[in-house]
Amino acid sequence: MGRRKKSGLDEVASWPWPVGILAGMAAFLVIRYGIGAYLSAGGPVLRPVGQQIGAVLAPLAWIVMLACWLAAGASWMNARQRRTLHDTRTNLDSLASISWREFEMLVGESYRRQGYEVVENGLGGKDGGIDLILSRAGRRELVQCKQWKRRQVDASTVREMWGLVDHHGADAVHIVSAGSFTADARRFAQGKHIYLVTGNELFERIQMAQATIHRSDSTGAPATNQALACPRCSGAMVERHNRRTGERFMGCSRFPQCKGTAPA
Repeated sequence: MGRRKKSGLDEVASWPWPVGILAGMAAFLVIRYGIGAYLSAGGPVLRPVGQQIGAVLAPLAWIVMLACWLAAGASWMNARQRRTLHDTRTNLDSLASISWREFEMLVGESYRRQGYEVVENGLGGKDGGIDLILSRAGRRELVQCKQWKRRQVDASTVREMWGLVDHHGADAVHIVSAGSFTADARRFAQGKHIYLVTGNELFERIQMAQATIHRSDSTGAPATNQALACPRCSGAMVERHNRRTGERFMGCSRFPQCKGTAPA
């Protein structure tokens, strides 16, 4: 099944809901008053048209504003659903018990809590391709979600996604599976900006983010929705010690494949 093209309301629904509310108000003002004012300033020929067009377009202005507000409501509901999906995962099986669409939303929420801006690109189908587009620190990265409960992701899938990196001018690609990857897939990914995330690694990230929220709730400190993640590959970070100085630091759990570090 192919992906359908996103409509204008789909686009509004992908924005944060307050932006959708403001967009609706702006559209109302432009249609109801802005077009008429623009035509009225066009000279004596267009002035009578400009004086009448606002009243004629008033119903359309209300319809567009209400449509944007409905899309903003959908955005709010989706954000709430993503948070609930993320914060109610209790084990690895719970990643496979949800629908393919919910799995995409869950993965997107996980990356949001790592500090990424996330565009959900897979709204229209479950046939693979680019499901999420990540942005952070000037980098643009692609994500494909594979909720395969029993199959391993093979090398052909990884090659296909790697080909899309250059095609879309991206910096890296992430393939997130509810299961695991074949040995050939891992070999192909070595030395490239390809990050293979297994179900175990995804659940580990989710647990880290959940623990961050629980610590904030118990201490009364302001809550944060960003768990500590590797600055290179976005994987989980673990505490390590410098063998020479004994100094504590955070290192990527995927070392030596990834050598990302951060202050403890």
